[in-house]
Amino acid sequence: MNFEEIKLKITKFVKDELYSLEPWILNCQWNEKLPKLNELREKVKNQGLWLPQISKNYGGLGLTNAQHGEVSEILGASPYGHYVFNCQAPDAGNMEILIEFGTKEQKEKYLKPLLNGNIRSCFAMTEPDFAGSNPVNMGTIAKKQGDNYVINGHKWFTSGFDGAEFAIVMLISNPDSENPHKKASQIIVPIKTKGLEFVRNVQIMGHSGGGWESHSEIKFNDVKVPLTNILGADGEGFSIAQKRLGPGRIHHCMRWIGICERSFDLMCKRASTRELAYGKKLSDKQIIQNWISECRAEINAARLLVQDAAHKIDIQGAYKTRNEISIIKFYCANVLQKVVDCAIQVHGAKGVTDDTILASYYRHERAARIYDGADEVHKSRLARQILKKYALNK
Repeated sequence: MNFEEIKLKITKFVKDELYSLEPWILNCQWNEKLPKLNELREKVKNQGLWLPQISKNYGGLGLTNAQHGEVSEILGASPYGHYVFNCQAPDAGNMEILIEFGTKEQKEKYLKPLLNGNIRSCFAMTEPDFAGSNPVNMGTIAKKQGDNYVINGHKWFTSGFDGAEFAIVMLISNPDSENPHKKASQIIVPIKTKGLEFVRNVQIMGHSGGGWESHSEIKFNDVKVPLTNILGADGEGFSIAQKRLGPGRIHHCMRWIGICERSFDLMCKRASTRELAYGKKLSDKQIIQNWISECRAEINAARLLVQDAAHKIDIQGAYKTRNEISIIKFYCANVLQKVVDCAIQVHGAKGVTDDTILASYYRHERAARIYDGADEVHKSRLARQILKKYALNK
């Protein structure tokens, strides 16, 4: 299959198999919907569309970041698009860093079943007592004790923990390092390890979630894992995280654009069909026309920015593309909020009900301006980089 054929097949699958399920699947528990999702995953495998983001050497389609960005837009229109194709966060990011940094044993034990879709994983980084905007400031500590690490600490917002097979945990292993970016490591911790305590699934706007949809609070109480469970070298946790988060933000942003396109489509259909009075449609109102025009322009601009960033990552890597990544992260998140909000407003009372998918988007995607770096962090970092050249020219 060439890339255009891949996109056509994925688009057809999402519209035919996922859209019709949403009224049911969005309003039932994880264990109720899981058998159906597993059935759809088998269909994806049979159509040769599994793992679009993974290289062919590991059983995927081998798409570039730019190509996978386009696919993410298609999949993002449905809340379960990425999951059904096994390219969902946090598993996709864990796959990528296991491929790049994992040992042969780690790949066999953790990566292989993850790629096959037999297990799920999670990434534990955020902590309740430390600012998530500072990835080198954490309270979770790993101390070497013989052939093991002994881990103590407190994490939360660990997405997908409930039912996962293992966690990749970002923690401090070198507290005395003079370089703050060399203090952290990433260590693989099987979920059933003694001392790993599940506290709760954190409710998100009234939804506690479960399984892949969970966001958990967890504690590490003298959790003991072998030294061989470290990912990469000791002290490389920050650099590994940066390699993980760069491409991940591309995928998130294109997923948001998929949500924008579907919300925009619903908004336009509603405006064109809703009668305010005999012979007068909602779309006749200038303010509605303004919203439609502005949303169209901003979605197009967001897509071009993401495609540019993805192309540059493919050529020069995530580190040299960090300014572009910051731009798309805060810009696309805000476009997403605006488009969904306008679509809800055009739908009136119906927009805040579960009769459309808009309310679900609103609940679950408000966090887009917070996770993977809050808007304010990205804007501040970008401004500092821009202003450096002006300081040098004094």
